[in-house]
Amino acid sequence: MNAVVTQAEQNLELLQSLIPSGESFYIWCYTHEGQMLGCSCHGAIRQTLHHAFQALGAYERMLDYAAGGENDKPRILGSSVGLQWAVTLETERKKSLIFVLGPVLNTPIDPKSIRAELIDSRCAMHDTSWIDPLCALLPALPVMSYAVFGRYVMLVHNVLTGSQLGMEALNPGAKTPEKEQAYAISQRNRLDVYKSEQALLDVVRRGEINYYRVLNRSSSLSPGVPVQGRDPLRQMKTSIVVFTTLVTRAAMEGGLSPEIAYPLGDAYIQTAEDCRDSGELNSLAHTMYHDFIYRVHQLHMDPSHSHAIQKCCDYIELSLDRKIHAKDLAALVGYTEYYLTEKFKNETGLSVSDYVRNAKISRAKMLLQSTDLSVGDIAERLAFNSANYLIRVFKELEGCTPAAYRNQHRSKAQLGEG
Repeated sequence: MNAVVTQAEQNLELLQSLIPSGESFYIWCYTHEGQMLGCSCHGAIRQTLHHAFQALGAYERMLDYAAGGENDKPRILGSSVGLQWAVTLETERKKSLIFVLGPVLNTPIDPKSIRAELIDSRCAMHDTSWIDPLCALLPALPVMSYAVFGRYVMLVHNVLTGSQLGMEALNPGAKTPEKEQAYAISQRNRLDVYKSEQALLDVVRRGEINYYRVLNRSSSLSPGVPVQGRDPLRQMKTSIVVFTTLVTRAAMEGGLSPEIAYPLGDAYIQTAEDCRDSGELNSLAHTMYHDFIYRVHQLHMDPSHSHAIQKCCDYIELSLDRKIHAKDLAALVGYTEYYLTEKFKNETGLSVSDYVRNAKISRAKMLLQSTDLSVGDIAERLAFNSANYLIRVFKELEGCTPAAYRNQHRSKAQLGEG
């Protein structure tokens, strides 16, 4: 046991060194059975935060996670009052060590309101001694968006496990978007929010499976529905209900049958209402968005395409930030390059290079509408050889320059906002 404690202490020291000194969240280590081996905080702070971890139900869910079969990826553990932790495993030994990050807040909260809510809640039924000390600590806890906290979580997880996972590991099936709850309404640029939201919904209408950058940008610009109240969980639920409603309508505009879209949206809304904490809600929102996009994507798949060619089309859609060559697609589906290029043109009506070019220009149009990236930045993001080459190709396909295209759509957005 002494060797395990020593290893836990060494790991805690290493992990704490990865976190910038300005970020004040803590890292904890538990045995597989739930015994605390160490923490980067001490004394009364440790005792208070550990008690809150238990009372708010996160400790029990940590043990469920450690005992479960799907614990090879980290997990966010939320709570009804906006506190969040993350849990991951170090798995070199027969019995894993459990590492917990947090708590952090996903939005600034009023300690007085939280105190009243905690005293009234079932988690304080037998003991309220920890509530006042916790409320006194709340102003010192870090406020982090889901994405920022998630990046630290993945850093810690990858160091512990030797993995190279990205943010998508926090929510299977979807990249994780962020909720910038800390932004006040007065800080939001309404035109930027409008453009970004339109891009977000346009991705659904088109069934575009490479939606992650759009989702991340939209989430970073807006915290959701600007409802202020005493209940952070209620605020998140309201945002997700509205978001689900908009996505449902966008999916129908993309061709999804109302007979499918309405019940599906209603089911997600009901699930949101039943969620117990912010971690569940974040995961649900990502899953819902991903689900609708893939349903529309399936509708837009050309039935005349063979499985191999559709696989190539999907690969292109997901790889627009790099150079894409016919030989790469041939290797993907196990064909010779000559056979693949002939088959691809027969089924799509375009050569591989023309299909890739069209897909990249389509993505450039969305970036011009929804971001302020320069043409040079867009060219670099889409792996064009130069900005001038992007301008030339864009003009050939769209009949105008990227700058002119952006100005046209910006004018439309301003008129719509007015």
